[in-house]
Amino acid sequence: MILSAPLPWKDDDWKDILRTAIRDVSTLRDALNLTVEETDWIDASEFELLVPDPYLSRIEPENPNDPLLLQIAPSSREEDHVAGYAEDPLGETDSVVAPGTLRKYQRRVLHIATSACPIHCRYCFRRNFPYRNHQVESMNSLLDCVRSDKSTYEVILSGGDPLTLSDKHLAKLIEEIGSVSHVKVLRLHTRFTVAIPQRVNRPLLDCLQNAKQKIVLVTHINHPNEIDNLVELATNALRQANVSLLNQSVLLRNINDSAHVLIQLSQRLFEIGVVPYYLHLLDRVVGAAHFDLPENSAHRIYREMQSQLPGYLVPKMVREIPGRSAKSIVVPEA
Repeated sequence: MILSAPLPWKDDDWKDILRTAIRDVSTLRDALNLTVEETDWIDASEFELLVPDPYLSRIEPENPNDPLLLQIAPSSREEDHVAGYAEDPLGETDSVVAPGTLRKYQRRVLHIATSACPIHCRYCFRRNFPYRNHQVESMNSLLDCVRSDKSTYEVILSGGDPLTLSDKHLAKLIEEIGSVSHVKVLRLHTRFTVAIPQRVNRPLLDCLQNAKQKIVLVTHINHPNEIDNLVELATNALRQANVSLLNQSVLLRNINDSAHVLIQLSQRLFEIGVVPYYLHLLDRVVGAAHFDLPENSAHRIYREMQSQLPGYLVPKMVREIPGRSAKSIVVPEA
């Protein structure tokens, strides 16, 4: 593909950035000029710390309450035992139809392409997912599942993060899915556009632009401060490759739990060509209770968003309830 302006990074830069990401709290403290007394972080969490430099660069130094930092720092509150929070809050293990392949909704198949991510978000609903039980030696189980059910309209690549796969592996996977004629849409869910925008390289763009199915890429951006000029360059390049861009956010206490912040986020997303798609109420996973907020507070925030934004910039507020045939739209109380 021909970009309107060359990308300011090399094709393999993302690998070096991921390899040198921060993986311990002492290094994170030093990088942000914070002290032990200012933080309540766990030194050795089972859910490991992972913070790449592009994301780190947007966190305000000397501010232990920075909204981006709160998303990735392992708070001691993760060890609280709170009723109603489960290791598998969405009951995904009940949806497994083959190793690494889930059928949660009709006409769609979700593939856990990898356990790896470019960043570890502390509220992740798959932070306790049994990835070892879903490692796949080949694509055959996914392809067999998709080919055997001609009602499958869409394949969703998730994880972890599917963009942690190598360019060659991802291209092969997309090519194989492309061989199934009744699949019309291929959707990828990723945090890379904000965690490591450099992952959007020429081989990836060529692969997506040449795919046989319509490509939808769902970004995961929770706060307007996560968007900088590198993120904008990445999303512009994806748009030039004819990729449809949607965004999903999670409503998080002390991070984006205000209409002002979420209005700014919707407007900023629109500026970079991304459609606000979903605003998720927190999936109640063990270790993330401190991010949750009362549903009536969510209703109040959402009503204010509706009053100040045009309808196309208001994401659907949803909650995923295990066993239901679709995500549940949350309708704010009047």
